[in-house]
Amino acid sequence: MSIFWRLALRDLRRGGRGLVLLVACLFLGTASLAGIGSLAASMIAALDANGRQILGGDVEFTVSQRRATVAELAAFAQAGRVSETVAMRGMMSTGPGTPAMLVDLRGTDAAWPLVGRFRLAPGALSGRPHGREIAIAPAAAERLRVKPGDRVRLGTTWLRVIGIIADEPDRLGAGFTLGPPALVDLAGLDATALVQPGSLYESRYRIALVQPATAGAVRDRLLARLPGAGWSAKTSDRAAGGLRRSIDQFGQFLLLVGLAALAIAGVGVGSGVAAYLAGKTRIIATLKVLGATSRTIAAIFLAQLGMVAAIGIGGGLLVGAAVPWLVTAIVGASLPVPPRLALYPVPLATAALLALLVALLFALPALARAREVPAATLLRDALATRRWPSTIVLALMAVLVAALVALAVLTASDRVLALGFVGAVAALIAVLWSIGLAIRLAAAKLPRSRMPLLRLAVANLHRPGAQTDRLVVALGLGFSLFVALAVVDASLSAELRNAAPAKAPRFFAIDLQPDDAATFARAVRQAAPAATIEALPSLRGSIVAFRGHRVADMKTLPEGAWVLRGDRTITWSAKLPPRNAVVAGNWWPADYRGPPLVSLEDKAAAALGLKVGDSITVSVLGVDVPARIAALRKIDWGGLGLNFAIVFSPGYIEEAPHGLLASVYAPPARDGAIMQSVGAALPSVTLIRVGDVIGQIGAVLGQVAVAIRAAAAVTVAAGIAVLIGAVSASGRERRYDAVILKLLGASRRQVLGAQALEYALLAMMLVVVSLAVGTAAGWYVVTQVFEIGWAPRWDIVAATLATAVAMTLGMGIAGSLPALRAKPAAALRDL
Repeated sequence: MSIFWRLALRDLRRGGRGLVLLVACLFLGTASLAGIGSLAASMIAALDANGRQILGGDVEFTVSQRRATVAELAAFAQAGRVSETVAMRGMMSTGPGTPAMLVDLRGTDAAWPLVGRFRLAPGALSGRPHGREIAIAPAAAERLRVKPGDRVRLGTTWLRVIGIIADEPDRLGAGFTLGPPALVDLAGLDATALVQPGSLYESRYRIALVQPATAGAVRDRLLARLPGAGWSAKTSDRAAGGLRRSIDQFGQFLLLVGLAALAIAGVGVGSGVAAYLAGKTRIIATLKVLGATSRTIAAIFLAQLGMVAAIGIGGGLLVGAAVPWLVTAIVGASLPVPPRLALYPVPLATAALLALLVALLFALPALARAREVPAATLLRDALATRRWPSTIVLALMAVLVAALVALAVLTASDRVLALGFVGAVAALIAVLWSIGLAIRLAAAKLPRSRMPLLRLAVANLHRPGAQTDRLVVALGLGFSLFVALAVVDASLSAELRNAAPAKAPRFFAIDLQPDDAATFARAVRQAAPAATIEALPSLRGSIVAFRGHRVADMKTLPEGAWVLRGDRTITWSAKLPPRNAVVAGNWWPADYRGPPLVSLEDKAAAALGLKVGDSITVSVLGVDVPARIAALRKIDWGGLGLNFAIVFSPGYIEEAPHGLLASVYAPPARDGAIMQSVGAALPSVTLIRVGDVIGQIGAVLGQVAVAIRAAAAVTVAAGIAVLIGAVSASGRERRYDAVILKLLGASRRQVLGAQALEYALLAMMLVVVSLAVGTAAGWYVVTQVFEIGWAPRWDIVAATLATAVAMTLGMGIAGSLPALRAKPAAALRDL
């Protein structure tokens, strides 16, 4: 043990610089995986640590378009301390003729908040609003130019602003909002007269338990006591569930990109180790002449690689662990939840183990070849033909691959996606390796060109010691990933630019009463005579059962079953709505008045495994409405018009108190006039500007695009390292070639020209493969993962590939320059 450790350390001190590439590759791969995992873990930990405050209690019960009955309130009160809030949207202004703005309004009782502390900014007139008082967000105060003591109009009532909101403890748990928050008490909410039959609002009841650990049992017990009442419930460990799912999904995507970067880096590890050990051939032969066994040789270099790998992996772990701190310092204010700054051992250990397995997998063939170097190498040419790895080595590599796949899949949040990705990468590596071998065989059989430079370039592709197969794998993976990231980034950018299509409405109107439809139409056309209005009845409902299975009894929801999460806006219609097409079944007759029928969006039905003829039960205002599926529809969501995943047949459902949901199509220049006209005629109607919705979606997509570009930067760095490694691995052979060619009269330009032509031929052959593979991968991510429009920019893809080819040529030529500086006498002595 002491001998081979001493030899390993001595050799590292004298010639360890050859392993710098190994350190760089492992550092990049480990840092990307550890950083992505640590950031996702820190944000999930922040949600878990602040779950009670985010939710506003230990258990939350939510119901749409009604408030709890006396019996329901009594059931909640038996479980613990109860707080009631009513959430809806409203239009707030400073008076007739002044611009109005959309606010996210909440009415709270005296017990709110059960967890955390509500604070107003200095200068507030009181601690919280009472009666005809209101507290507003800084954005609303700035836009309306109001301060504490001023009055604002909300609905039909004037309210006095008593302060600017500084901290609303459960704001994150409120979910997606379109306007700045505004807060009143329940008496103030009643005074606004915004809550009318059919108005869209949610009543939330938070319960603080004496024993928070029993939250799940309390939730289940109360849901069992309130069957069919339309209640949905969640506990503090699932606060901000939508945000948690988004973090998991996007973290999974970035993790897959990190795994791809690690795979590319692994090829670089193999090249770097091969180059390093090729330079140690004479040392290995000398050690064998002096009596060293193959086991001792393997132990020496395995110890060296282990120490160097520990440096690269350790450095990557340090950077990855620091990513939450770095992200918080740089863009912490724009994050939906501040990360909880701590060390997270699971993602760090996972990244380290994955990097170690990749290093062993790609270094093993080179180690096996070094172990088999014969002592007779001292007496003959070192450029021997490479042999295939032995059966034992291939078996060990298979074990390492199995361990890599198992670790990558078992640690992923979406194991099916991870397994598919790992399988795709493995298949791509196998295909690229086969293409590399095919190129070598084809180059060997090609007729010899009369052009010397072309003949030399083709010969370099198949000569002994050529790195063609390894270069094809490395460059193919890198080019494919570059193309995939380019098309994803282009599609995200297009989504940002074209998020508001020309056919989209300018406004959505909610809380419009059926009796006020004519007044609303007159007010809109008074401001914009050419406006088009589309109005449909609407109310809130939730699917509580399908095909005889109750949703409340399901431990996990089916993948993609977004239609089961919370309430949905539903409608009824005698005719097929615009922008809809029936893809299965038949639409009901216009005069149908039989048992309730329903039509579902086709993707929602597929996620639930539903087909025409199946039954579902929808809870509407606490009443279970069973219905049979008569038709499935494909919906054009891109136009942002009025679209409903659930549409009932007319008849029974019409008896429920409901409102109208309207969309307004008008020239953009009339936005202000429409808001003023409708606000004056119907102050209780809420107008949602489509541009505000697009702005929030655009902000999220912008953050996604930045993260993808950061991942692309890591991938580019890994690709550069791989290319350097491949050039280094063939450095000795190229040095011999350069010396012989120079002795035969070749100029420096001709030698470099032949090598540049070699890399150009290789890169151009890979452009077609990487274009097909990268485009397919990008299409899947854009359409299936992000579910946005497919809008690649082929000019950007072409520029990306051209840059990659130029980078390949530049790095190949730069790596060949040392060979041109070799002294002929020294090189010839080694022949």
